[in-house]
Amino acid sequence: MTAETTFANARLILNDEVITGSVVIADGVIADIATGTSVPAGAIDIEGDYLSPGLVELHTDNVERHLEPRPKVSWPFRAAILAHDRELAGAGITTVFDAIRVGSIVSDTGSGYPKYARQMTDEIMGARDLGLLRISHHIHLRAEVCSETLIDELDEFLTEDRIGIVSIMDHTPGQRQFVDISKFETYIRGKRTYTDEKWRRYLEFLYELQARLGTKHEAATVAAAKRLGATLASHDDTTADQVATSHTYGVRVAEFPTTVAAADACHAKGIATIMGAPNLIRGGSHSGNVAAADLAQMDRLDILSSDYVPAGLLMAAVQLGDIWGNLARGMRTVTAAPAQAVGLADRGTLAVGQRADIIRFSINDKTPVLQETWSAGKRVS
Repeated sequence: MTAETTFANARLILNDEVITGSVVIADGVIADIATGTSVPAGAIDIEGDYLSPGLVELHTDNVERHLEPRPKVSWPFRAAILAHDRELAGAGITTVFDAIRVGSIVSDTGSGYPKYARQMTDEIMGARDLGLLRISHHIHLRAEVCSETLIDELDEFLTEDRIGIVSIMDHTPGQRQFVDISKFETYIRGKRTYTDEKWRRYLEFLYELQARLGTKHEAATVAAAKRLGATLASHDDTTADQVATSHTYGVRVAEFPTTVAAADACHAKGIATIMGAPNLIRGGSHSGNVAAADLAQMDRLDILSSDYVPAGLLMAAVQLGDIWGNLARGMRTVTAAPAQAVGLADRGTLAVGQRADIIRFSINDKTPVLQETWSAGKRVS
């Protein structure tokens, strides 16, 4: 017999509205949805809390924080992955695209960007195959154009790796995310120790590296995404011309555009715009770029990413619901919209036949309080 679980007396966050009703799950999928406040025998009384689809995260660097919990302190890969997985489950994230850097700096510059992508991917997939992970993990390759080893590292990945996203990233100071070089300096020197002279040499090294390999690396990234069958993403687009170039490459999602002009251009080209939840919650970008709240007010924000704070994803979605006066719309930016952007048709909405990825939360003084997370019909937090 098929075991069923019924959640009753809940506020169900559907794609376009919030209703009071119940959800039945069986064999890891949603089997039925009904309206009303009744609590049948054997059902779980949600007591008026919200039920939403599990959150879908397309870009998080969180696993790297577990790999290096303090500057120059390395942590075992498997232990870091398990800690990361459980943190995400506890934040209501049921599908994650783990953002793993490809493209390393192996010269003795003191920058601390060693090669790790192939090993990390193998560790994540190995943990998944062993049933050690609580949520659904996919791979997002962050292709760093300003690096020395990008092409060789991309060549290590094959179609059987089922890479979900490949993003084109260029963190050369003076453009894109770090138009303001002082922000780049604060970011890097906050993590690494540099004398003033060593810092000057490091900047010169990055400029030369990008000038020598940037164009070649960008082309290789586009080709790799096509070869791997992955969704191609741009990163930190700043100008309309950069967005136009992204469009010619076949980019479908734009991560963290830094200006209104770039967000407008993405909207005109049909490219979905991803903004960071920390930007929204903090009221602005830590790099001094466009505020996510401003783009939300202009209807130029399509998807939220937790970026570097997993617990921020649900909080920011609820905050967007307040901005728009529509909680269902706010929650779509962390459920249906990201799922659709990467072609995951089996999740992201509360609908019959969808994966039973479900979260339960209440809202206290405009702050969501997560109660439970279910992944494929199994409670994981």
